[in-house]
Amino acid sequence: MTEQQLPDWADPSVPPAVLDPQGVSRRRLLRRAGLFGAAFALGSAATPALAAGGRRLGGEDPRLAYLVGDHHIHSVYSHDAKYTFSQLAAAGAKYGLDWMVFTEHSNFGHADHGAALEHQEILKARTENPRQLIFQGLEWYIPAAEHCTVFAAPGPHEVDVLTRFESAYDGKLLAYDKGGPADADTARNEAHALKALKWLDRQRRSGYVDDVLVLANHPMRLGIDSPHEMRDWRDAAPEIMIGMEGAPGAQGAAIPGRRGAASIRGEYENKPSAQSWPGYPADAYLTYGGFDWATATVGGLWDSMLAEGRLFSITTNSDAHRIVFDTWRNGDWQPGQTFDDTGKLPDPVNTDTPQPGSDFWPGQFSRTHVGVTRYGYRAVMAGMRAGRVWLDHGHLLDGLDVRLTRDRDRGRGVTLGGRLRVRKGERLTLKVTVTSASRPNPQGVRPELAHVDVIRGAVRGPVTDRDTWQAPDTRVVRTQDVSGREGTYTLRVPLTAGEESFYVRLRGSDGNRHGAGYLGASVDPHGPVPHAPGNGDPWADTWFYSNPVFVDVTGS
Repeated sequence: MTEQQLPDWADPSVPPAVLDPQGVSRRRLLRRAGLFGAAFALGSAATPALAAGGRRLGGEDPRLAYLVGDHHIHSVYSHDAKYTFSQLAAAGAKYGLDWMVFTEHSNFGHADHGAALEHQEILKARTENPRQLIFQGLEWYIPAAEHCTVFAAPGPHEVDVLTRFESAYDGKLLAYDKGGPADADTARNEAHALKALKWLDRQRRSGYVDDVLVLANHPMRLGIDSPHEMRDWRDAAPEIMIGMEGAPGAQGAAIPGRRGAASIRGEYENKPSAQSWPGYPADAYLTYGGFDWATATVGGLWDSMLAEGRLFSITTNSDAHRIVFDTWRNGDWQPGQTFDDTGKLPDPVNTDTPQPGSDFWPGQFSRTHVGVTRYGYRAVMAGMRAGRVWLDHGHLLDGLDVRLTRDRDRGRGVTLGGRLRVRKGERLTLKVTVTSASRPNPQGVRPELAHVDVIRGAVRGPVTDRDTWQAPDTRVVRTQDVSGREGTYTLRVPLTAGEESFYVRLRGSDGNRHGAGYLGASVDPHGPVPHAPGNGDPWADTWFYSNPVFVDVTGS
């Protein structure tokens, strides 16, 4: 949904508990959908891509509407942030977010005091903002690695699960943070991370919480999330460890003249350390068009995971701590108070003077779009788990719908995250329906999409070396120039199934900055490139990315 398309069925007179967590029924949604009506009117209940036993060819997914959200937001309940829930929720509403996840940093103050207090404010925010889905989450310090978003569906045990998880499995609280090749406790710490994910999965499977999801945050910022760890996390609990940030927050870090001559978008300004996985090149610590190297490199780490034939989603978000050009400062502590004692920072104070910051408000620049068939907390989580996700920066697009069909079929086909079953040699059509930006973005500029890239990769199954970060058979196979096109239009891309199963994914940009991709022009002739340090205006270099669609090829 765009910033002016608030869901008409989210009646403010209905208490949040009525909408939480199962969502509005499909019949009620169809009756009250308002602006969603066109998206849902011809839809049907979800149809599996394959019939029982996996023998049916083709596949069909339901029609979707997309809810826009942000899964990585910090408030006064994080030791290094600044804003109240009210300020952040109001910003999310202003910039068109349908759902938000508050992910406070784990630490002793939060574990001992903040999480319970935070929940009371979450409940208040849900009441005050009935047109938004507001999740409580946690930014987990992964043992031996970086950070993850962890969040649960609303319910009687959401706080209990998050606080028990934080106390028992957080790498920072347990001093299980070391994970370098020379550290004696690396194996123990990596194993504890897997225990943590399996514990969360048991809470979901037992019904103690309705749902829980985990996503790796800023995976290449420090280079300490190794390829084998990411694969191990995915395999330990594939229903809840569903992906990673394709692009980090802190996208305003390199606005010229703001933070310094060495600033990089995403605050990706680090060098390899003793904790880093040694197989990453030095260039992996940069962002490319604002996107993490693991995602932005065609044939890179993300593609190497997809080439195993298993979904691993990408997202983007604000990681809101301190907003660029903002005039608020942290409030003053009462004598004798500290964060460890209270679990909460003092409320901020307006100074009328610009303060330091790298972040945008939730929804202001980075947006994750999740395809749903009904409105509700669990619907958003189900859409994310299914991989029905695309993301954009700078409000580059108003809408994107992707369908892949066999030419002999008449149905809708499968969409992002889905699987199409075909015979080798069959002709397919990838239909990409784009709705161009129809209004100025928060920067006051109406963005224009310049090109759409189709990226195809062979699926070869599980890798032997779990630290592999390349997919040598993935490349850009088509670039469509769409400069000057406005409104809603559909690109039809012909594909042919060869001998091997494969996947396709999409990417596009405003065309302002691109060059040969990290693995060379033969793989990616005009991909995103790093900006000069200190000169990374994010509004002048915007991209969209989509999750893949998989094609399973059978014999003739």
